[in-house]
Amino acid sequence: MAGTASLRRAEDFVDFLNASPTPFHAVGSAKQRLEKAGFKQIKERDSWTSTLVPGGKYYLTRNASTVVAFAIGSQWKPGNPVAMVGAHTDSPCLRIKPVSKRTADGFMQVGVETYGGGMWHTWFDRDLGVAGRVMVKASNGDMEQRLVRISRPVCRIPNLAVHFGGSVPFEFNKEAQLFPITGLVSAELNRTGKTAEETKKAEAEAEKAASFEPLKTPKQRHHPYLITLVAEEAGCKEDEILDFELVLYDTQPACIGGLNNEFVFSARLDNLGMTYCAVEGIIQSLSSSSALKHDSTIRLIACFDHEEIGSTSAQGADSNMLPAVLRRLSCLPSTPSSSSSDSDKSYDKMSTGGDENSTAFEQTLATSLLVSADMAHSVNPNYGAKYESEHRPEMNAGTVIKINANVRYATNSPGVVLLAECAKRAKAATYQAPGSKSVSGGVPLQMFVVRNDSACGSTIGPMLSAKLGARTIDVGNPQLAMHSIRETAGCYDVEHGVNLFDAFFEHYGELEGKIVVD
Repeated sequence: MAGTASLRRAEDFVDFLNASPTPFHAVGSAKQRLEKAGFKQIKERDSWTSTLVPGGKYYLTRNASTVVAFAIGSQWKPGNPVAMVGAHTDSPCLRIKPVSKRTADGFMQVGVETYGGGMWHTWFDRDLGVAGRVMVKASNGDMEQRLVRISRPVCRIPNLAVHFGGSVPFEFNKEAQLFPITGLVSAELNRTGKTAEETKKAEAEAEKAASFEPLKTPKQRHHPYLITLVAEEAGCKEDEILDFELVLYDTQPACIGGLNNEFVFSARLDNLGMTYCAVEGIIQSLSSSSALKHDSTIRLIACFDHEEIGSTSAQGADSNMLPAVLRRLSCLPSTPSSSSSDSDKSYDKMSTGGDENSTAFEQTLATSLLVSADMAHSVNPNYGAKYESEHRPEMNAGTVIKINANVRYATNSPGVVLLAECAKRAKAATYQAPGSKSVSGGVPLQMFVVRNDSACGSTIGPMLSAKLGARTIDVGNPQLAMHSIRETAGCYDVEHGVNLFDAFFEHYGELEGKIVVD
């Protein structure tokens, strides 16, 4: 049946979305898929010279919220090209404040901080769970991280009823009127079997009896029952929780919808949509046992945290992570090192100029290309006038190339030419958009520019393009309601994106030298 394979791919994407309520979980989901495909974990703190070999597949993480994975062609030589796809793992959300305990008018509330440029009005009247990372003191004395997820709705931000003048257009104060309710004070007292006075007295006595701590404990800073639930999810005792980074998320699962199952309805499509395509694209490109046999390049994906807030962090795209990884990879020998050392031997030679490959890093950057993959805008039929008349991307009609004259996107014509050639060689999608020309191979592409009288968003593309000096192109699958708690994308564009990146990794080594500019 036409479209069956595309639908299976979309269903797998829905599974990925539902397993990934936070960047920590998204990286965990990516790791599982990479390991199943034969990728081995390495660490930045270790030497790679004795570990990495041509034909090998590897991945590393930073802060557990950014992941880089790569496969080394069997014909690799120092200074050769790296074919890169970059995406991001974070989405706008509400993060629980360091001191979150609040009460008002008999309600227990949670203090939250806005992360990124969310459409916060869409968070009202939604069923909200809690997920993220918890730092726990283990039985051996180590302080380790554990991922947690309270899947049931424990929070909700209530709207003001229209009878009391609920505002139109919807306006609210993000500090004073964005407090989720998490329960009733009376219900919590009933659960503990204590009065309010007894509870305060017990807390005061416990604080007085406790040994000195530089900070208040989590149970003092947050509602105690929230800590109880978090401890249950973390598999630890309440007093073993040291700190956490927890966010609220919509407990309604992602799903496939539309009369003909043509849509994906979900939170976090921006940008788990392209994170998924990057991970599955590199895995699919390596599905053949001989995929790397004649390849002289390195195939690499990098999925960063903190794009929604500017990427300026140790694990963001504006950090040293990708340049550091590329520097270490660029000088890898074409044969395995005969012995290990405390540092990368080939890198040491490069940095001192004592080797003929001392310019390998610069050569690699000059011959490499980064596909910056971040979701794009589909035309919204209710707001058609907001879109440039000749650039109105449609859902399920292919991945979008994003272009901006002021370089809010890093796309230029050589990148367009190269990616179009990759798209022509890609595996054909099993779904063709109605009215499109039927083809025996290849995946469709679209183009987008914003109107001159509208603001243009940006991506990791321009900053990495400037940092690396590598050729860069910005792309993304089209979606509606970007930055809403509930977004919409095309079911069949998932397969388009995966097949496009698969073809990019497979054919880049052959094509890169044919696009002559300098």
